[in-house]
Amino acid sequence: MTAPPPALSLQGICKSFGKVQVLHDVDLTLPLGQTLGLVGENGAGKSTLLNILGGNLPINAGTIALGGLDYAPTGPADAERAGVAFIHQELNLFENLSIAENFFLTRFPHRGPRVWGVIDRHETRERTREFLQRVGLAHDPDTVVGELSSGEKQLVEIAKALSVSARVILFDEPTTSLTRHEAARLFDLIAELQAQGQAMIYISHDLDDVLKICDEIAVLRDGHLVRQGARDEWDADLLVQAMVGRKIESLFPSRDLTARSEVVLEVEGLTAPGRFEGVNLSVQAGEIVGMFGLVGAGRSEVLRGIFGLDETTTGRVRVGEGLVAHRTPRRMMERGVALLTEDRKRDGLFAISSVSRNFGIANLGAYARNRLGWISRERQDRAVTRLRDAVQLDSSVRENQMIRTLSGGNQQKVIIGRWLVRNPQLLLLDEPTRGIDVGAKQKIYQLIGEQAAAGSGVLVVSSEIEELIGLCDRIVAMRSGRVVAEYPTRPFDREEILRAAIQG
Repeated sequence: MTAPPPALSLQGICKSFGKVQVLHDVDLTLPLGQTLGLVGENGAGKSTLLNILGGNLPINAGTIALGGLDYAPTGPADAERAGVAFIHQELNLFENLSIAENFFLTRFPHRGPRVWGVIDRHETRERTREFLQRVGLAHDPDTVVGELSSGEKQLVEIAKALSVSARVILFDEPTTSLTRHEAARLFDLIAELQAQGQAMIYISHDLDDVLKICDEIAVLRDGHLVRQGARDEWDADLLVQAMVGRKIESLFPSRDLTARSEVVLEVEGLTAPGRFEGVNLSVQAGEIVGMFGLVGAGRSEVLRGIFGLDETTTGRVRVGEGLVAHRTPRRMMERGVALLTEDRKRDGLFAISSVSRNFGIANLGAYARNRLGWISRERQDRAVTRLRDAVQLDSSVRENQMIRTLSGGNQQKVIIGRWLVRNPQLLLLDEPTRGIDVGAKQKIYQLIGEQAAAGSGVLVVSSEIEELIGLCDRIVAMRSGRVVAEYPTRPFDREEILRAAIQG
């Protein structure tokens, strides 16, 4: 009996953008009913490959077969009709429309002949509700997407993909915005889909998740497929070594823990009703302080409140020796404070501007020729060259390149470099390594360590407790908008910190 063809087969796939080749003769096979983990550093070509399969990009060379038949989508709608669903890392939802409208925007159920154009609202809502239940969401289908949290939007995107009865589902960093509970539900759902014969490609920087849920794992490095093999052929160390081409001995920089007496940040009783209450904390010069808590604990809100992005009702914030009243981002920047926000796409990037402009935007005054504010491009270009060397931006990145075309790791390096050029006395970091690969993480940890060694105080929020344990000199735990515990010295007890964040 002849074996059925694989769900997806790629042979000799090449892709270039201008003179830059990003995929080199990639061969991949995805069997029916299996999940293939696709890993690699930022810029390795993973998302480019998924965009080809999802119909967003054409190939320059090679062939693709879907279920044994030639597959060459001319656009996302073409891919969807063929049975390929793409769940993007950057969500593709219309925030001003309802969940149901996002689901069926181009394929609403109709009452009577389609030419009459009468949409069956009842069936639309009921079918939407069915798929929302599959991903564990109990929202009304008429809920406007803009009212949802980032994690809920991600689940809506996943439910939307399920609604098209796809044969192949492409996941690009699907858990980035999900809580652990939501991610666990997604993994259960992937197992259910596999049992039904659906095939999936799963991209993630969380190697533990990849090893847990994938049947096979393929590694891309610099656009080349370096190895594909069954899950039991891999462990985390082998994956990292294959991804970066070398063994990473230590992810976190060594730290000089010599105590400093100078306090660069002191927060007393800071309160924003409904978000956090009575927060007290401090950061010394040269110290890295971590804030840990579950999603909704109020960590990001505290950083935004300190920086003046969001209003607070009571409490005091001192930077250095001075009290900062009526905080605004401009006033905090003038006091030497920098904030790296959690959502770089929404709050950190000028997406349609160049790398050079994104680097320089926080320090334009230093590039002015005169008091009229005319910018010296020569000064700015020199500064950008120094910055890209300091943050080790990939050599393939051009200063005039639109920043939205960069990998997540390179985008994050640009944003961090933007603030480092100001030499801040206080650096507020919200999820500084979310959605980036292990090699880029190591470089960002090094930059943070160097900034602290130069005398800056650093306050960092992270959902990865191992990140805080490896990076920080001191950790505070938050729960339900309050600081509930502090751990002042290493070594840190992981279970104790988790217990405090969960139980208070």
